[in-house]
Amino acid sequence: MVITAVDIHMPPHIHLGPLLVAAPIFTAMFAGSWLTGSVGALALAGQAVIAVFRGKWGGGLAMENHVVQMIALALITILIVAFCVVREHCMPVEEAVMRTLLRPVPHQVGHVWAAGLYRPAESGTMVGGDLYDIRATRAGERAIIGDVRGKGLQAVRVVADVLGSFRQAIYERGDLRQVAASMERSIALEAEAICDDELFLTAALIEYDALAQRVTIVNHGHLEPVLISGGKVNALIGPSALPFGLGALTTELPVAYTHRLTRGDVLLLCTDGLSEARNPAGDFYPLLDRLRDRFADKPAPDPIDVIDFLNTDVPRHAHACLDDVAVLAIAPHGQI
Repeated sequence: MVITAVDIHMPPHIHLGPLLVAAPIFTAMFAGSWLTGSVGALALAGQAVIAVFRGKWGGGLAMENHVVQMIALALITILIVAFCVVREHCMPVEEAVMRTLLRPVPHQVGHVWAAGLYRPAESGTMVGGDLYDIRATRAGERAIIGDVRGKGLQAVRVVADVLGSFRQAIYERGDLRQVAASMERSIALEAEAICDDELFLTAALIEYDALAQRVTIVNHGHLEPVLISGGKVNALIGPSALPFGLGALTTELPVAYTHRLTRGDVLLLCTDGLSEARNPAGDFYPLLDRLRDRFADKPAPDPIDVIDFLNTDVPRHAHACLDDVAVLAIAPHGQI
């Protein structure tokens, strides 16, 4: 609009109309095909306005020049929109790798039912470092939910290293705090390898003991797990250690805390991409309130019920997720 307004007031020998092609080009850098096409159409309308005003003053030759400019602008816009469409339908490399690393969660893992959800960020936004995993071990079912600082391929590389470290440490002798200590060493080595002094990972580690009907939690700066039990929904708040990678800043060891987990209960683990999803008004997704509205004072849900609810409810709240969302839900099946 600025270019159009300035152009029609310029002397006949000065033409700013060709600059309108910048509008769809710049839009394509951060937006999708629909917005890019709309901006291109707006630029084309601006070129038409210029042609009408310039044609009155410059005669037929000026009108022919502007018609050629309009055709060129239309063709360029079509090509840019086609590029945006192809880009939207091609899965980014890092997203494809993340889907490979975050293996589908089996319906049953040891003594628990389980379900998981991974939603990549909005198209055009680099994939972040959200991760989860759950395995059955001699010590019980052990799981992790975490979020690596950063985005893109470097974050994906760290995710691969973290999951590898977790999958190795959980089968070794030792409690959950020793698993955490092993992962702290792994993150420190990875930070040294990639020369990143600010690398860190927020994560929650859990271990379910079916005989004791108890879950143990070691939290390293992550969101607290949420428990759906007896028709009530509450966050399991406990002591939290520094995120992995920052252990050198303190001499305090992480503290494990426990909570009863029995048949009919569902334990929910998620990353901040879910809790920080914003609606158009800028309000965060009210996770606990929405879970209470759906599951409070009702029959015990299965993990897949909780996952399915979040998978449909979060997009209703935030039409565009600017960060990855990872969710893991588990529930004891009561069979020893």
